[in-house]
Amino acid sequence: DYVPVNHVYYPLLKDTNNREDVMRKVELRLNEEDKFRTIKKLVETNGNKEAAAIRLGCSRRHINRMIRGYREQGKAFFLHGNRNRTPANKVDQSTREDVANLYVTKYEESNFTHFTELLAEKEEIGLSCSTVRTILMEKGLLSPMATKKTKRNLKKILEARLELTSSSKEQAQLKNQIVELELAHPRRARKAHFGELIQMDASTTCWFGGQKSYLHLAVDDCTGAIVGAWFDAQETLNGYYHVLRQILSDYGIPYRFLTDRRTVFEYVRKESSRLENDTFTQFGYACKQLGIDIRTTSTPQTKGRVERMFRTLKSRLLTELRLEGATTTEQANEFLNHYVKKFNDRFALTIDYTTSVFESSPSAEKVNLILAVLTRRTIDSGHCLRFQNRFYQPVDAAGIPVHYRRGTSCMVIQALDGSLYTAIGEQVYALDWVPEHTTGSREFGVQAPPVQTRKRYVPPMSHPWKAKTFEDHVKAQHHYQEKVLPPFEEVIYSQEIFY
Repeated sequence: DYVPVNHVYYPLLKDTNNREDVMRKVELRLNEEDKFRTIKKLVETNGNKEAAAIRLGCSRRHINRMIRGYREQGKAFFLHGNRNRTPANKVDQSTREDVANLYVTKYEESNFTHFTELLAEKEEIGLSCSTVRTILMEKGLLSPMATKKTKRNLKKILEARLELTSSSKEQAQLKNQIVELELAHPRRARKAHFGELIQMDASTTCWFGGQKSYLHLAVDDCTGAIVGAWFDAQETLNGYYHVLRQILSDYGIPYRFLTDRRTVFEYVRKESSRLENDTFTQFGYACKQLGIDIRTTSTPQTKGRVERMFRTLKSRLLTELRLEGATTTEQANEFLNHYVKKFNDRFALTIDYTTSVFESSPSAEKVNLILAVLTRRTIDSGHCLRFQNRFYQPVDAAGIPVHYRRGTSCMVIQALDGSLYTAIGEQVYALDWVPEHTTGSREFGVQAPPVQTRKRYVPPMSHPWKAKTFEDHVKAQHHYQEKVLPPFEEVIYSQEIFY
């Protein structure tokens, strides 16, 4: 059944259509070719079987078996039995198409590992990560976590396809798929202690609801754990205040923050004269009261830990938020509460609390007051102050209004939970809103609900927002040094006090 032609054996096959014998060339792999040549020489020269067994790494009995097979079938005997057979565990074509379609239509932002997990969890398709990667790479789909080498190889493949195709539509698709190489980030060693360095930043994308929002994030450099996360419509002081509150309540006071040079953390000049808009001074003073050092950088690679964390979250959190059905900021922030814990359990290093440099956190009331926005105001002729287009009246702890003469300077404290207080001289008072219209009228028989005097919480003067301390902090900022600030007691109610 085998015909030798130029020392190459061709097995005779029956053609079922023409009923004629046809020949097929036998091609061996390197290891199979080595066995064939060794046995062929052994048979032709009647050589030493023991030496052949040592060369091929098998027993003498197997040498005899191969000699018998060579004499009966020739070169074709050394073909592996599974050659040209479909593997039993091969993924069928329909499943491969389903996997590719699901990734494009439903899980596009996921990396391949996360996509494999979602297939098993939500689609009941159990495949290995390597199989999923092979299927997607054959379709020209690249993981968000792909390395530079993978991108380079894929780019070469796409460019080769682009040269061979003549269809304008396919050319346009291939051009869109070509991925440009990215520069590698420099590496440095992690910090030795938990809480020694916290990297903070914010990233914008359509995280949920179809509109862009900002994810404020804090990542520990030692363990890679997310220690604070908060969604907001913009990158604001309020977002970083909530991240800092999470750090203080869950872990304590860290040693240092590393951030970019956003106006929340640092700037050279501030054109606005409104002190409540001076986010750098507000956040910097809060960190000063807590004893946290702030370092800023204009190079993203310096805080690569949080930058790479955003890259990971964009390939995972986007899909999780969509599957969760989160469409509002409140729903997204609520989802973050349990998602961050699950994420840290899987990806963060084990936290060594024995070497942690976190200090004990202040009480919740003090944290609420430290993470506040401070604004200068003056008392008007109606014994009230104006804040955010509303009038407020100072009240003491018993709920009784207090009165100060017109022009008295004061400091409005807007706490993190929205509560309003004012510091006048050496006293701190709560603020009650004075509506522009009453809710009742005696002339027309509609009585307003009685005002009940109740005890109000008023923080003691020992709280961190002291006028003199804050004035010294403001004057020390480099973007205020060329401006002459009037004493706090002589500030009048004007928006042009810095000009």
